[in-house]
Amino acid sequence: MAGSNEMTINLVVLGRTQTGKSAAGNSLLGSDDFESRLSPSSVTTCCSLGHSCHISGITRRNGCELALRVRVLDTPGFPHSSLSKERVREMVRSALAQHFREEGLHLALLVLRADLPLCPDENEHTVQFIQELLGPTWKDFTAVLLTHADKAKEAGFSEEAYLHSVSSTLLSLLSSVQHKYVFLDNQKSINKEERAIVLRKLLNFIRQNKYQVLLFKHNKE
Repeated sequence: MAGSNEMTINLVVLGRTQTGKSAAGNSLLGSDDFESRLSPSSVTTCCSLGHSCHISGITRRNGCELALRVRVLDTPGFPHSSLSKERVREMVRSALAQHFREEGLHLALLVLRADLPLCPDENEHTVQFIQELLGPTWKDFTAVLLTHADKAKEAGFSEEAYLHSVSSTLLSLLSSVQHKYVFLDNQKSINKEERAIVLRKLLNFIRQNKYQVLLFKHNKE
């Protein structure tokens, strides 16, 4: 994963247009690598890889602190205002092979808005898209990232109360990925402490999966 005193984790953000994927990627990196703004059309039109600086105070190995480095692949949403689903899938598949061919992917983050319901048709198309990209073991390498969590809090929902109120579709999805989920407020920049909490949760998911990675090849269809 890296040298003896450091660790690198490779992540990709996937999801529908306007769920906050790019903003979430910036929060994880602690940067503004990805363009993120309010727009009536899809903002992200290509895949791009962002890198964090070395982050201290997140994880340890054999009693020694490790410097953590985070790599995040930002991707166009689907459906897209100017790209077909096939084109988005082709772009993401190529980018996964390009950037994670050697080190592999640790975790795909399916980005959903906490303030919007997940409907059965939307979930079916989303799961199908991820299966096509990641293959039959996608559940082991996928976690749900619930953005706009601040709006749920403003409505009076704690995390526990929120999960008791969501649709059966979302509950089924969370169950299928072994309840790997994280809440994130990406309406504003998160501070270092909040970022550390999120990264520790993601590291725990990776640890539960025994640090396995998904490898990708360049496929010509």
